[in-house]
Amino acid sequence: MERAALAAEAYVYGYPLVRDLSVVEDFMHTGFGPLPPAPFNHFAHAGRAAPPGAPLMSVDDDTVRSLAHLDLSGGPVLLHVPGAEGEDDTDGAGGAGGADCVLQFVDAWTNNFAYVGRRATGTRAGEWLVAPPGWAGDVPDGVLGVIDAPTSVVSVIGRDASRAVDDSDDSEEPERGRALRAQLGVTYVEPGTHRTGLPAPDPDVPEPLRFFEQLRVWMADFPPSARDQAYQDRFQPLGLLEEGPSPYTRADPALVRALTEGLARGRAWVEEEAGRAAAGRGGWVMDPHLYDYNLDHYGVGTIDSPEWRIADREASYRTRAVAARCSLWGVHGYEAVYAHTFRDAGGERLNGAGSYVLRFDGRPPPVEASWSLAVYDATGQRLVGTPGTRRRPVGDRTPGLVHGEDGSLTVHLRRERPEDPVAAANWLPVPDGDFRLVLRLCAPGPEILDGTYEIPAVERIR
Repeated sequence: MERAALAAEAYVYGYPLVRDLSVVEDFMHTGFGPLPPAPFNHFAHAGRAAPPGAPLMSVDDDTVRSLAHLDLSGGPVLLHVPGAEGEDDTDGAGGAGGADCVLQFVDAWTNNFAYVGRRATGTRAGEWLVAPPGWAGDVPDGVLGVIDAPTSVVSVIGRDASRAVDDSDDSEEPERGRALRAQLGVTYVEPGTHRTGLPAPDPDVPEPLRFFEQLRVWMADFPPSARDQAYQDRFQPLGLLEEGPSPYTRADPALVRALTEGLARGRAWVEEEAGRAAAGRGGWVMDPHLYDYNLDHYGVGTIDSPEWRIADREASYRTRAVAARCSLWGVHGYEAVYAHTFRDAGGERLNGAGSYVLRFDGRPPPVEASWSLAVYDATGQRLVGTPGTRRRPVGDRTPGLVHGEDGSLTVHLRRERPEDPVAAANWLPVPDGDFRLVLRLCAPGPEILDGTYEIPAVERIR
């Protein structure tokens, strides 16, 4: 294989690692959207759901997020997890009657390797031991369980959809959110030295080769599974497996050309495939299996089943790159599914010049936890709001929605608040120009996962 083609392959393979750790590094200094910056092994909490206009790492913006990046290089840590005592869990099993809270564990390669929450582990409060690769120490008494991390840096993403935000709500967050923030925390188990930052690429490497230098350094410090490491051996001619001083500070011109061309090819492929995945072919688009690329690490709360694995390993690398580009840190389909559409029932692009309705006839989407509908701008990356109102997503946790006698629900999508009081109660603002709708389905029912549930089309009424 020519080196430029090999470099393109290396870009697609390594993009998730570089993307993930670049976000981790930036977050520790600048934060992300409504989340303030925080060092390793400390949680950052959003006081409220993401404000309109905030950049988003993924589409589940109507949840109050908590985020911690754990460094396990100095040994394991204890993760303190609050329970759900006192919640309105009418069915006693974490159904729609109770709040939906989950902690998602993601390794440096963006593999979802564990979940803690209602579906996965129940709602018992306590401590989980998060252990680094190869750790064989004594487990402290009283812990709820051990979460074995595939890499020494992992991200813990907390999502709490206890209720959606309404335009009449002037509080910072629900009381339950404040309680969760107070209880969620990290403590050290053993004396040890933990990182304060990530391994640094050589600053003398020219900017066009910086991606490959980051990949070289971070592959060495955060090795993947044994089978993936065997696959990485093919990248030896590119200098990606060299240890010590960077081979890219004074690289041979032929190698520079191959890496530069390969980076352009690989980047173009990722962008094209990500755009195709986002656009779909019209109507509602969703992929419950976009995050099935983890083939080697099945920890607490994950489902180790062929149904949730991509059969072809090399295909999994390509899917992983697209997922990292489209929506970093998304969850497995059994945890949540996101459907989106740019078009109405007639195939026309959704635009604020029109007024629309979305009619859920008979019953709302079949979920075991919660659902919500949000509006994004034309880029799909910014949540839409309107001046003078904070009303953003609507869903089963939104107070004041008006249902029909048969249980149906009609959501009104338009720029201005409707004059009719029923329509106003079910109003979701849209922007002036093109926009996208995203339907979040948490703990989706089997009808969603097998495709038998059909999301209603968006109807233009004027």
